[in-house]
Amino acid sequence: MPGIRSISFRVAVTLWALSLACPAPAVNEPSPWLELHSAHFTVITDAGEKKGREVALRFEQMRAVFGSLLGKERLSQPIPLTILALRNDKTYYQAAPLRNGHPLDTPGFFLPGEDQDFIVLNLFEDESWRAVAHDFAHMLLNANYPPAQGWFDEGLAEYFGSIRVDNRQVDIGGDPELQPTVKEDLLGNQRDTNPPKSLTELLGAQVWISLPDLFTMKHDTSSYNEGTHHTLYYAESWMVMHYLIHEGKLPETGAYFGLVLTQNVPVEDAIQKAYGMSSLQLEQAVKDYFHSQATLIDALTTARQQNPDPAHPGHSDQAYHFPVPVGPDDTAIPATPLPEDDARAIYAAVQIRIPDRRDAGLKELLTLATTTTPAEARAQAKSDAQEQRRFGDDPDKLPSNAVGNEIAHRALAWDDIEHSQFEPALSELSDAAALNRTDMWVRYYLSVLKYRMGQAKHSETPGLANMMQDLKAVLEWYPELADAYDLLALARTEGGGPTAALQSERAAIMLSPRNELYALHLAEIYIAGKQWDAAKAQLERLKASGNPQLAALAKEQLDEATAEHKYGIPLNAANPGPKLEPQKSPFDVLEQDAAKRAAEEKAEQAAAPANNRPAKYVQGRLVAVDCSQAPAAILTVSSGGTTLKLRAVDYKNLLLIGADSFSCDWKNRQVSVNYKPGGLTDGDLVSLEVR
Repeated sequence: MPGIRSISFRVAVTLWALSLACPAPAVNEPSPWLELHSAHFTVITDAGEKKGREVALRFEQMRAVFGSLLGKERLSQPIPLTILALRNDKTYYQAAPLRNGHPLDTPGFFLPGEDQDFIVLNLFEDESWRAVAHDFAHMLLNANYPPAQGWFDEGLAEYFGSIRVDNRQVDIGGDPELQPTVKEDLLGNQRDTNPPKSLTELLGAQVWISLPDLFTMKHDTSSYNEGTHHTLYYAESWMVMHYLIHEGKLPETGAYFGLVLTQNVPVEDAIQKAYGMSSLQLEQAVKDYFHSQATLIDALTTARQQNPDPAHPGHSDQAYHFPVPVGPDDTAIPATPLPEDDARAIYAAVQIRIPDRRDAGLKELLTLATTTTPAEARAQAKSDAQEQRRFGDDPDKLPSNAVGNEIAHRALAWDDIEHSQFEPALSELSDAAALNRTDMWVRYYLSVLKYRMGQAKHSETPGLANMMQDLKAVLEWYPELADAYDLLALARTEGGGPTAALQSERAAIMLSPRNELYALHLAEIYIAGKQWDAAKAQLERLKASGNPQLAALAKEQLDEATAEHKYGIPLNAANPGPKLEPQKSPFDVLEQDAAKRAAEEKAEQAAAPANNRPAKYVQGRLVAVDCSQAPAAILTVSSGGTTLKLRAVDYKNLLLIGADSFSCDWKNRQVSVNYKPGGLTDGDLVSLEVR
């Protein structure tokens, strides 16, 4: 454990923190916690296997429904999502954020992060996943739709927020903000509320915002703490999206955004060109559609009835019904026991990301990271003896004297990284790696740490080659981790490989198209490759960013790029920032292992004939795949009347975008490929994007 981490500041709140901490495990009792994995989510729960499977299934179903709304067969998920599903009120409210000094009264909340996202649910409440449907929609939208205007994002999230799903049917299209007139407080006492607030009521009682005004209103869609949705802005955005979805006008909406956001066409003209009608005509069409939705009006009337049963609202308020796209028998959801200490560490890792719960989470993590159970001590002694027999006095072997819980060390390391405490983070990662050498989170966090250390000290990134090896391993583990592609691109740029960097950065942007930091990094790669026109076009767009800090960085980069292009030297070349020597990492063994792997790869490349051919890019149709000489594969791609035969030396290590793994059974798929031509109709495959 790092010695510089102070814990004295928690003395004043010790009693309060103890009251919030997860209960200690009972002696000799099996852990009630399970870890379940569906196709796209991890669920951690103490509510039993049946409940855990239900949670995983509901999120897989909601994900599939969202994909159908956007007309996409496949969705990207560039940040891993873990769902913490808690069986009772007490444990849930000890983790929930505070509002006005009290835990929020919804049975679920979404917690975004740079490394991973969390959803926390209170399974004591029915259909608790519906409480996070709005934020879940934002998460999926950010990863699967180009930048749009606020009304589109909020309207679609509100529409999706009405979803109800069971094992047979999906219901959607109702009023997402319609609330019953009687609710129970946290103590179980019924209390009267005002008449139900609903978007339907707002639209029926007020003069609407003109459509051009609605479409140009500034609204921050990046925040997951948006406040009340009972406003005319949300109501009208919801109904516009309701109309566009059910009238099949999302393609026209994509054309509208292309005109407004890419070509800078005025809103009024863009509406006319995209929808074939004026803004007044479109607004009237939306109003007529709203008044035709009798189901919404009937639901509002029902909600106003005296003492409705809030536990059984029924699905009559929903406008549209269809069979579930994913049923209980359509997806495998294996469950494995999770040690109590691991569950406590994950729970505390959630707490430290919430300001109101941070102290309690830190206290628990520090306890878990410094405490060794008798069973762990015996296992460690056995492991030490085995390591001694295997390695003897080899000074390069990984240290094995770390104690405590590996997940707790890892969580503390990320917290240190987020607060720029680099030395403590290195120590925590060293301990985590000693306890679990196969944890890819450790290798990912180490890569983030190296990059941020270099940035903070204005020096070269320490252990650059090893960092790239770690990132490649991380991407094999989680192929959609956009940030790993971004870090790999930055490392390749620093290492003098702008072509490979460009490929990695484009993969990051494809997985997370709204991340403007990735767009800025792309401009930096263009500059490194002397692609001045592409760099300037990218930076000009970013100068108009709604993020003032990023807009300022884009302007600064544009000035430097202009000077370098004109004079041949960077604008700040006369006064470069200080170059500090990178400090030696205590993570020596992983560094050495990665260096050995890099040397082996370099030797293999040196033995192979040089390949200096420039890469080409084409879009086309994948006709067939021949894996008869595995691991090599021959892909037949048809493009513009030409048939290409492209060879992948090892399809298992091929850079793949748009699919989790390579399939030898693919045929008739739309693809984009980068390849190095051998002749007119053949070549070596560099990367493959499957759509």
